[in-house]
Parts: sequence; structure tokens; C-alpha cells
Amino acid sequence: MEVTARCAAVLFLLLLSQALIAVHSQEEDEAVLEEEVVVPEEEEEAVPEEELQEEDQQVIETWTSNTKACTCDCESADSPTRVPTVIPTVLPTSLLPPPPQAHSLNCMPECPYHRALGFESGSVTSEQISCSNQDQYTGWYSSWMPSNARLNNQGFGCAWLSKFNDPHQWIQIDLMEVGVVSGILTQGRCDADEWITKYSIQYRTVETLNWIYYKDQTGNNRVFYGNSDRTSMVQNLLRPPIVARYIRLLPLGWHTRIAIRMELLMCMNKCS
Repeated sequence: MEVTARCAAVLFLLLLSQALIAVHSQEEDEAVLEEEVVVPEEEEEAVPEEELQEEDQQVIETWTSNTKACTCDCESADSPTRVPTVIPTVLPTSLLPPPPQAHSLNCMPECPYHRALGFESGSVTSEQISCSNQDQYTGWYSSWMPSNARLNNQGFGCAWLSKFNDPHQWIQIDLMEVGVVSGILTQGRCDADEWITKYSIQYRTVETLNWIYYKDQTGNNRVFYGNSDRTSMVQNLLRPPIVARYIRLLPLGWHTRIAIRMELLMCMNKCS
């Protein structure tokens, strides 16, 4: 009898243990199911936000790469300042003209018009052009002041010649007000084989701010390639244009001597 009672007690304990294990397993399964139900709800809420971000990115890209640019210019076909349309990535809203109706679906004009600032015409005054050592221009060098760095300038003193030939020299232009510079034209000295072969650009909006280097797409200082002879004009478009009042050209390489004749191209929203 005692053996039978003990066996019954052991059997009862085994059955009770299995029941407890089954209840615990069921609770864990229910917890897992609750977690599986919650996760999809969070993912469903996140999908519209991601789609919205993608749509915003697509809108931005349409202004930089996905749309063909119109070609139009104020200048005549034989003008040295007639340049193709620039597609900037940053430009003040006020300078973006509405697209023409004939091309509203497949082209967009940003910075469609370019005009010369006025180095060649003379509308840029001598006071607007300075250089790194302007106060040392005496004697023979007084005929080669930075104010002579004008596109197609001729005769003796037809260019800016740096008194020193090293990477610390620069020529600076004061636009007198903040403007949008969309390109640079350069030439060498008119009467000798002297020219700049490469250069970089700095700019700032007010005199009290630090100078900012114009960067390339990798974040490095952009190197522009210049001339290979004394007469040819080399055009470098700025993509995006520079919004600034002060522009500096810093020679990085030169043939024989730092010498330059130049013109700046300004971006406009309409012909004038």
C-alpha cells in the first residue's frame, strides 16, 4: 500500500510539472505573437516617411541633373562672352526665371543669360581691381598694375604682371555689391609669352568675413586650368555660380611669369 501511494504521489508531481511547463510555454508564445504584431505596425508607419524623403530628393535632383537645360544668351554669336547655359546647384530664388512655355516640359533655364562684368569695356574701374602687392608697383612695374588686367587689352602695359612669382599672389575684384558670378575668361600677356596656367578662386560677401575657396564636388579646392599661349581666351564656367561681392583669382602655375588679362561673366535672369 505504501509503495502504491508513493508511486501515485510521484505520478501526480510529474503531471503537475508538465502542466506548469505547458502554461509557461503558452505565455511565451503569446508574448512572441504580440511582438510580431507590433513590428509591422512600426514599419508601416515608417514607409510613408521614407517615400516622402525620396520624393523630396527627386524634386531637388530635377533642378540639378534630371532636366535638360535651355540654351539662350544675350550676346551675339561672334561675341567672346557668348556661353552655353550653366546648370547651378545653388542660386538665389530671385534669379530663377520662369521656364519658357515652349520648353516647359523638357528644359529649364537657370542662369540662362550671361554678360561681361566690364573689364574689357572699361565699366569696371581701376579702383575695383587690386592685387597682393599693389603698393610696391613703381618704376617699370607701374605700367603693369592690376587695373590693366583687361580682356583683349593691347600695347605696352596690356596686362597685370605680378611683381613676385610665387603661390602667394592674387588679383582681386570688388563688384561693389553682391552679385552672381557665373564664369571667368583669361588671356596671357599681349606682347610676351607669359601667362597663368592654373589658378584657384576665393570669394566673400563682405570685407569682414574670411575668404572661402571655391570647392569641387569632392570638397577640395577647385583648380581651374588657364592659358597655353598669349592670345587665346580660356573660359571656365562656375557650376554653381558664386554669390559674392569680392572675388580673388590665385595663380597656382604660370609660364615664365604671372601675367593675366581677364573678364568676369555675370549671371542674369533676363536680357537687358
